[in-house]
Amino acid sequence: MPSSTRRVVVTQRFFDAATVSYLEQNGCQVVIADLPPGKGDGDLSQAELEALLDGAVGWIVGHARVTRALLTALPGLRVISRRGVGYERIDTDAVRDLGRVACIAAGGNDASVADHVIGMMLALGRRFRESQDRMLSGDWSILMGSDLYRKTVGIVGMGRIGRSVAQRLRGFEAELLVHSPRSDVEDLGDGMTFVSLDELLTRSDYVTLHAPLTPQTRFMIDGPALARMKPTAFLINAARGGLVDDEALLHALQAGRLAGAGLDTFVSESDPAYRSISDALLALPNVGATPHAAASSREGLDRTNRVAAQCVVDVLDDRTPPLACVVADGRAFVSA
Repeated sequence: MPSSTRRVVVTQRFFDAATVSYLEQNGCQVVIADLPPGKGDGDLSQAELEALLDGAVGWIVGHARVTRALLTALPGLRVISRRGVGYERIDTDAVRDLGRVACIAAGGNDASVADHVIGMMLALGRRFRESQDRMLSGDWSILMGSDLYRKTVGIVGMGRIGRSVAQRLRGFEAELLVHSPRSDVEDLGDGMTFVSLDELLTRSDYVTLHAPLTPQTRFMIDGPALARMKPTAFLINAARGGLVDDEALLHALQAGRLAGAGLDTFVSESDPAYRSISDALLALPNVGATPHAAASSREGLDRTNRVAAQCVVDVLDDRTPPLACVVADGRAFVSA
């Protein structure tokens, strides 16, 4: 076993003791960053990140931007492992060019996010927030809700989380419409209909987004897309802020052109200019919101912690992490 000289910095909260022990048993010195109250690693400047990561060979990261400038300033950093599955904040070209490895915790949070999405669908349909708000004001009259049972649900994106959502919806006997650019959707079995995005939006009672954020998918749900949805439909975004034009969504909800929305991600997470839009959405009674917390169950975080840590150990031991976890590997490029 290597001696404990391999400094691994964790810039995430809720990093469990069992995963720390795993890293230590594999020769790593674990440093968990003391983040300012109310801030995540995505709020830290490059100078602050450089100071935290000085001497580190491994970094378990949350939402910080992994830029070429940062990597250049940290020549000893060999592996960047995200406790999560999105990697749009990682400059993968720079990772390859500089001979580093970037990984995600593939498979660690699928179940947690899928459960969260189903919870949002149920809460919106049965009007949990509106009912409790009325009860707190003294009004115990019953609001009429709607079932998820046998509804038409549109799933946009059929990666691991989209598949997990589909699996759960089968228990509700839902009709599943799928729109996905993936080429392997045919292996998902019966009970799904693959349609265009326009048809999915037009027919669905619930639309749930599970696509990555790319230049092609940014604001894929904009004003015209929202106008195609039923006024009785609900939109769920537990994927990435930026898939939905939040300002257009706010106008649609205010105008009664949509029944409600479940939001775990917001444009304002990456663009502070949208913060007033986020605040206005949160104030609406037919919006159920969480602060990018869909993956943050105890069990889900433990799983993603462990996957992220295993990727770090694999790279430091000169092994290749599971292929589903690797988003950029520049070792062969640099050695060649």
